[in-house]
Amino acid sequence: MKPRVSIVIPAYNEGSDIEDVLTRLTESVQLPHEILVVVDAPDDSTVSCVEKYARQHPTTSAVVNDVEPGPAQAIRYGIERAAADVVVVTMADGCDDPQQIDQMVRLVERGVVIAAASRYSRGGQQVGGPFLKSLLSRAAGLSLWVLARVGTRDATNSFKAYDVDFVRRVGIASSAGFEIGIELVAKARRARLPVAEVPTIWLERNHGVSNFKIVSWLPHYLGWWRFAFGPRLEIDQVRTAAERKGSS
Repeated sequence: MKPRVSIVIPAYNEGSDIEDVLTRLTESVQLPHEILVVVDAPDDSTVSCVEKYARQHPTTSAVVNDVEPGPAQAIRYGIERAAADVVVVTMADGCDDPQQIDQMVRLVERGVVIAAASRYSRGGQQVGGPFLKSLLSRAAGLSLWVLARVGTRDATNSFKAYDVDFVRRVGIASSAGFEIGIELVAKARRARLPVAEVPTIWLERNHGVSNFKIVSWLPHYLGWWRFAFGPRLEIDQVRTAAERKGSS
């Protein structure tokens, strides 16, 4: 049976901690689904744990990204290999609440190109996390919501559902960190395509170390923030405009 949603999880040496995340996903997601845990190397400590989990849950698999390392490339690699028409990107650290996944998928099936899990909408919340990262994320999200009318207050959150056809038409240019979330929101806005959000509660990871690199990734996020304010484009023109942005 073709899944209704492909869940893509970029992972880096999560080890046995990934098992709790996979268990919560399996318990929460009721729609037919597949789970693709994308790693950069076959000897990543996440792989053996995913393979162990997959013996009981064969819709789960570890996928080795053999193109280029890094979270942005892992997300792109997973989306390219998705079997479903809707992809949800969620993190391996357990911060995201998988109970929103079915709702986000149904929103995409109803016609939005992106359904965002929002920490900053009514009913949403962020618990914990670095103060500066939270401040910048909230400022970027709310300014894009008010000024650019992007359809979500939380454009920087990676936890989103995407229409796969939309993603493949506009392409993914991101190369640094988790900027894909804001990139695709900005591209949807330039094409004047609908984006919706559902509230979520994000909890700071209680194990391991975050791989978020705020200093080196911030310029990339700012570039997509600016891109969202450009004039309307046809969807097939968005990819070209983004490529010009990257080369300028």
